[in-house]
Amino acid sequence: MFNAPDAMPAGRVAPAALDSLSREILELKRSLNAVILAHNYQVAEIQDVADFVGDSLGLARQAARTSADVIVFCGVHFMAETAKILNPSKHVLLPDLDAGCSLESSCPGSKLRALQGTNPNFWTIAYINCSAEVKALADCICTSGNAVKIVNAAPKDRDLLFVPDENLGGWVMEQTGRPMTLWKGDCYVHVEWTHAAITRIRQLHPGAPVVAHPECPKAVRMLADEVCSTEKMVTWCRSTPAKDIIIATEAGMLHRLKKECPDKNFIPAPTDRCACNECRFMKMNTLEKVRDCMANRTPEIQLPPEIAARARVSIERMLEISGRD
Repeated sequence: MFNAPDAMPAGRVAPAALDSLSREILELKRSLNAVILAHNYQVAEIQDVADFVGDSLGLARQAARTSADVIVFCGVHFMAETAKILNPSKHVLLPDLDAGCSLESSCPGSKLRALQGTNPNFWTIAYINCSAEVKALADCICTSGNAVKIVNAAPKDRDLLFVPDENLGGWVMEQTGRPMTLWKGDCYVHVEWTHAAITRIRQLHPGAPVVAHPECPKAVRMLADEVCSTEKMVTWCRSTPAKDIIIATEAGMLHRLKKECPDKNFIPAPTDRCACNECRFMKMNTLEKVRDCMANRTPEIQLPPEIAARARVSIERMLEISGRD
């Protein structure tokens, strides 16, 4: 589906232009007192100019503690919204306002509200891949990195409702033994991996362990040697003695892994349709768009204050629980 073409992919910058763009971005960062946050799935050149590269939990923590006046969020829409929720007085810029998420769009606030109305004993845990409106309806937010901890900390006398990722929710139930009602949403990228595709790549690299994101289907998770968040992938790959490692998550993660573990060989897990797997939304951000959004201070994230205030409660609850020993 996302095979690399022979020509330079759209949005990728020719090497001769990288230095000039990077210098412009660094100068704009100084003049704006800005911080650049980038998700692990962003293109390599954006990761390389960012002040912090990480997963959703790490990015939320960075957003919560920054002293910058401007946050340039190189990720997708719900991530920039999270930064704005945590920093209502700061300017939060998103290089491409159309960078969305299939999980976010699968769970409209109106439908969640209707489901919550069917059971007054629901305690709603919302995966961070959701809109500000859904965060405002949740009792607590989670990420793939802390979902198990959040579920274990949830009130024992409440019925848990987990939205919007059914695969992540299923994996959390396996880890915790806690029953939950699961919203039927998924990441369109991670569901592309299949049992057959992972089996084939393992046959080609029989000694290589498989590391998979919990958004993958259960049939893929069952074949994996480790199922974890992207941040945990870094520490796991660093500590394993294996030199060849198969990675089943969005292909942007490979750049971070190669930088963090230069002595390892990372093999992108193929799908049934392509040799690697990219999120078209994550790849909508480009280095030029980063420069332009800083120069023009737009697109800027704006949220209704009442929704942002309610959403902040559930996000801060997550940060407080995930920060416990």
